[in-house]
Amino acid sequence: QVQLVESGGGLVQAGGSLRLSCAAAGSIFSFYRMGWYRQAPGKQRELVATITSGGSTNYADSEKGRFTISRDNARNTAYLQMNNLKPEDTGVYYCNYKRNWDGSIWREDYWGQGTQVTVSS
Repeated sequence: QVQLVESGGGLVQAGGSLRLSCAAAGSIFSFYRMGWYRQAPGKQRELVATITSGGSTNYADSEKGRFTISRDNARNTAYLQMNNLKPEDTGVYYCNYKRNWDGSIWREDYWGQGTQVTVSS
């Protein structure tokens, strides 16, 4: 029903910047949450940042002050501006899209295939 199209990953030197984009193709909902998760080599997938349709954001501590998440409600698109990248930011970044909040849970939960971000020393 929903297909996530990701772009922007790649190889960058430490201290550099990248901007990730994730567009959710499908019906536009008035209330949703989009976000980015990272799975580093040998590590579990962890939250990087999320944003709701209303603009509320949440960041992991290590990303605060360096990463900025934003969204375009009309296009169901989330962006992640990553500045001052560090080698520990390396990993596969997965876009996540949740919608149809029923008051208790998100009834729909979609994931992208992931995009590789590699930060070299």
